[in-house]
Amino acid sequence: MSTQRARSTAPKALAALALTAVTVLTACAGDADDAPDVPKTATGSLEQLAEQADCEPNIQTDAEELRQANCTTKDGRYILTTFATDRGQREWINEANDYGGTYLVGRKWVAVGDEKVVTALRGRLGGTVESGASHGGHSGSSSGSGGNEDEHSGHH
Repeated sequence: MSTQRARSTAPKALAALALTAVTVLTACAGDADDAPDVPKTATGSLEQLAEQADCEPNIQTDAEELRQANCTTKDGRYILTTFATDRGQREWINEANDYGGTYLVGRKWVAVGDEKVVTALRGRLGGTVESGASHGGHSGSSSGSGGNEDEHSGHH
């Protein structure tokens, strides 16, 4: 009887293992589909990142813990911020998430702008796209992004 029980549980265990493998492979395959369009995540100073993004940075904040600039490219306006530490970056993102918006996140840098601008920028800088909390009323954000960007630059 124990041999029969072992035979009946073996297919269930194999099915569970196969399901886990399919889930892992599917998740990896999804990332692989995005990979050809997304370069390795850029690193460097604010000026170096801006150059890679094809932007002439308009420096707004030049402090020890962070540097921030307004950028305008053919894709639109965004704010590019670099941080002295990973912790400072994460704290900034956590606070900024309350304001909503779309963020392109790299190591010690963040770009904030409309989703279409951030998506285009990702094609030049790599990184990961994160979205902040939505507060409704963003329906006109594509034409009125300046107000949203001012909120982000004003609370640091």
